[in-house]
Amino acid sequence: MASASEETLPEGWEARKSRSTGMIYFLNTHTKKSQWDKPDGPAPLVDEEDDEVTPTSVQCSHLLVKHAGSRRPSSWREENITRTKEDALEMLREFRKRIVNKELTFEELARTYSDCSSAKRGGDLGRFKKGQMQKPFENVAFSLKVGQLSQIVDTDSGLHIIVRTA
Repeated sequence: MASASEETLPEGWEARKSRSTGMIYFLNTHTKKSQWDKPDGPAPLVDEEDDEVTPTSVQCSHLLVKHAGSRRPSSWREENITRTKEDALEMLREFRKRIVNKELTFEELARTYSDCSSAKRGGDLGRFKKGQMQKPFENVAFSLKVGQLSQIVDTDSGLHIIVRTA
């Protein structure tokens, strides 16, 4: 089977590899907008929804590590989370380093270690608008460029690293 980057793409599209996640994404060579889903038609020449300036919605994946001080210190992985916030911080620092060094993908780590039920989807939260997430999470999510990996984000739910996927 040919990889996504070797397959023939519709006119105006290029397959690229994300430096932060190692995943293949697709770049519209006219508008310079990118997307994770393989395009099924020619690239639009203009951007109908210029969401690089102020996106109305974004799609992100995250890896959540809860700690004893989290709003709900339990998850699908652990019924009673007792780790300290410092331990959670250290775990995420290590996960982020492994992603950046391309030792493991964001998706692999999220599936295995995230305390959010989105772990089953590799951390994918789907598309969301402003006002749907906790403010610190939202602020970071909306500031990321597609494919960009965040620093560690602290919310009432716990500690996160976020990657914007669309």
